[in-house]
Amino acid sequence: MQEKKLSVGLLTALVLGNMVGVGIFMLPRSLAEVANPLAILWAWILTGTGVLMLALVFGNLAIRRKDISGGPQLYAKALFPEHTKKSTFAGFLASWGYWVANWVGNAAVITAFTTYLSTFFPILNSSYIAFVIGNVEFRVGNVLSFLVCTLLIWSCYFFVLRGVEEAGKFNFAATAAKIAGFIIFIILALTVFEYSHMVPLNQPYTEPTGEPIGLLRQVNQAAVLTLWAFIGVESAMVFAGRAKRVSDVRKATILGLLIAVTFYVIITFLALGALPQEQLLKTDKPLVEVLQMVLGTSGAYVMAGLGLISLAGSMIGWVLLSAEVPYQAARLKLFPPVFSKVNEQGTPVFALLCTCLMMQVLVFSVISKTMAGFYNFLILIATLASLIPYLIAVLFQLKLVWTGETYTRRRQRIVDGIIASLACIYAVWIIVAGTADWRTFGLGVILIGLGLLVYPWVHEKK
Repeated sequence: MQEKKLSVGLLTALVLGNMVGVGIFMLPRSLAEVANPLAILWAWILTGTGVLMLALVFGNLAIRRKDISGGPQLYAKALFPEHTKKSTFAGFLASWGYWVANWVGNAAVITAFTTYLSTFFPILNSSYIAFVIGNVEFRVGNVLSFLVCTLLIWSCYFFVLRGVEEAGKFNFAATAAKIAGFIIFIILALTVFEYSHMVPLNQPYTEPTGEPIGLLRQVNQAAVLTLWAFIGVESAMVFAGRAKRVSDVRKATILGLLIAVTFYVIITFLALGALPQEQLLKTDKPLVEVLQMVLGTSGAYVMAGLGLISLAGSMIGWVLLSAEVPYQAARLKLFPPVFSKVNEQGTPVFALLCTCLMMQVLVFSVISKTMAGFYNFLILIATLASLIPYLIAVLFQLKLVWTGETYTRRRQRIVDGIIASLACIYAVWIIVAGTADWRTFGLGVILIGLGLLVYPWVHEKK
């Protein structure tokens, strides 16, 4: 059966759908917790510039090394001589880390979906104690949220089983719907926007202990969160092997990024200006609150509905991405061979099953945590885990520039070298800023370290 290829439109929808999903609905509140408006503005500027450099690297590599498709993590193998233990181990570990980042990120998307669903079903927020096991109290809202998350995971599983192209078309439709909704939101939010809610721009922030937090530290904290909004920018690169034309990968990556950053900055600051900070910090659905101010309860339902459509598209896109990573790795002999198994529709069935099982294990934490706290915890792990393969792709680009491989013009080598150097500086900065939280960093290391238990099943044909 001939495999159907993805057009530039579907590739752009995957990039945009994966990025413009959970972040745009939850970030205004998360950012307000750690930074003032001036720090948030600087975080967006630095993150947008840094991610643009990463996107240019991704697009360039897709064209210069057409033989490597499946995601930025696969460049780890190419950093070392082919068919060596170093090459195989580096490729496996990077692929494993990237896979972890994706299914952890998808768990965050599913958590956000359940949060927005509570607008229609308030019982999901119920604090009534359902039962107690030992010293742990299980509340009705947490238990029901866990059941909803479980239903969503396995609904995605059966939907994606129908085929990558069908799932891609759904993602495209959801992306089109969310963009139309965001335009409506921007127009309506302007009617309640008040600049006074954001001044002074450099508002003082303090620790719970009363210690002041400087502007630079606020920017560092906000920059880690704003990067989460762009995780998925490499989606077209992961599906490069399924693209109609390799050049479409670069076009889809840049186009998706530019559309996403425009919506992110505008909507974030509209939310900051529409809601007083006290109200913003208390809500886990800031965009719903804004439209409720404009249209009342009906406005809240409209925004929550748009949020659910957007997040549904993101869930499908992230599940597609998560299953594709180990599948492409297995094809290159970097994952156990069973991960390369596909069904008649071309869907990597075993990789998809393992992805959903890992997400299922992770969402068990929903039972004992608040949804907002669980969400913030997940996005930190997913963001930091994603940065490792991003940095590897940048290092591989620098290797090409240094050796001159695939280059015939010196000027182009210099330009690409500058872009890759800026992307490298940005990635290292975010990793250093993000690892300040040792609890999150430690869990991330454990999740990636678990891959060492799977590595013995990886066999490369000599």
